[in-house]
Amino acid sequence: MDPERLVYPLMKYVVMGPAMRVAFLPRVSGLRYVPRIGPVILAANHLGFLDSFVLPLIVPRRVHFLGKHEYFTGAGLKGRATATFFRGVGAIAVDRSGGRAALDALDTSAAVLERGGVFAIHPEGTRSPDGRLYRGRTGVARLAMRTGAPVVPIAIEGTDKVQPRGQAVPKPGRIGLRIGAPLDFAGRDAGVPRGKAARQVTDEIMEAIQGLSGQEYVDDYAPRPTGPH
Repeated sequence: MDPERLVYPLMKYVVMGPAMRVAFLPRVSGLRYVPRIGPVILAANHLGFLDSFVLPLIVPRRVHFLGKHEYFTGAGLKGRATATFFRGVGAIAVDRSGGRAALDALDTSAAVLERGGVFAIHPEGTRSPDGRLYRGRTGVARLAMRTGAPVVPIAIEGTDKVQPRGQAVPKPGRIGLRIGAPLDFAGRDAGVPRGKAARQVTDEIMEAIQGLSGQEYVDDYAPRPTGPH
């Protein structure tokens, strides 16, 4: 059997899942809003490195998400092991240099949804540097309008406290997820310039996330980290 197929259930139910539940005592509300079948986009704020692991832990379905290209291209045994791990837990490599690479990531993400899967995305594009909610990038809207998949807004809490930026190992602490009702954006770009529709839809998604999280909103893109993170 392909070892990558074993990584997800092993991490979720045997290794990481039980340990994270004990260490972080997650509080969850609104799980009923995640459809049990069919395509769905989980759109969440982004506070800490753990966010991409918290969503697959809590959501009962298999969750796919974007991962930095560097996670998949390391050399040697460690590099191959890292790539196997991230592919196994549902990560999709994305080259954040933009252009054709960004379009390829969008195509791959759309393919997950077209197969009826679950795709998680942080519209801010990078972790918040100060706990505030930053302007969303329009990839989430383009994905929703392209596939017709509903968007479920999610507020993650506490991951920046248990693992602040620059801290390699998280510490025990309380985290939480507030999940909101699905948003339907199918056909929103009909008769409207696609770029304008994508901006409007993205802003609506960010407004829904803010309503769940209570974060202060910043109408500007979050700065990408320049040093080790």
